[in-house]
Amino acid sequence: MQLNAITVQQKIIDAIEVITKERVNLIGSGRTDTGVHAFGQAANFRTESELDIYKFLYQLNSILPKDISITKMEKVAESFHARFDAKSRSYLYLFIHNKSPFYYKYAHYYPPITKIDFFKLNEISKALLGEHDFTSFSKKNPEIDDKTCSISEIWWRKGRDLSTFYITANRFMHGMVRTIVGTLLYAAEQNLDENYLLEVLEQKNREEADESVPAKGLFLFKVRY
Repeated sequence: MQLNAITVQQKIIDAIEVITKERVNLIGSGRTDTGVHAFGQAANFRTESELDIYKFLYQLNSILPKDISITKMEKVAESFHARFDAKSRSYLYLFIHNKSPFYYKYAHYYPPITKIDFFKLNEISKALLGEHDFTSFSKKNPEIDDKTCSISEIWWRKGRDLSTFYITANRFMHGMVRTIVGTLLYAAEQNLDENYLLEVLEQKNREEADESVPAKGLFLFKVRY
């Protein structure tokens, strides 16, 4: 919940209203935690206006602040729903190995990651592939009973100055990706195997997983339909 906060969604709604003179209902593919970024967020809205898509895209970007950019736009069926029609979502998490004024807002400065065995990290991460109840990896929310998600892809990649975590699933619970990242790092640092992760899943208790990593390194990378 973002009470009294100016959101990306609100900024886009306001910009659309300037052009169309309509107050639209902008539906996003999902909400992200405060501080999380997006390369590939998707959203839809209905309008009574006849729009030239390419001209509208240009107009919208000229009004939006510099930290918000619409990269693609197309007409869809009236039944389309950006959230409920999504087949999968992918996230990236970025780590920087050295302190950097250029990355500090968009990546987690975490020097210990350079000493972690990424082959082992990738191997134990595979324990999370498939369908599981991710109660242990998500923030408590009594309004959501079913916390079953199906992870189809998960991997880590070490670079010279930047390391990356990548994950794709059909859905994600609140705080789930950041908790998975923090717990996998803990497992690798403590030389634990995949059985540790399976035990955390089975407990269905958030206290069994490790601390979440900071929001600033997380990016919604792509939504597939």
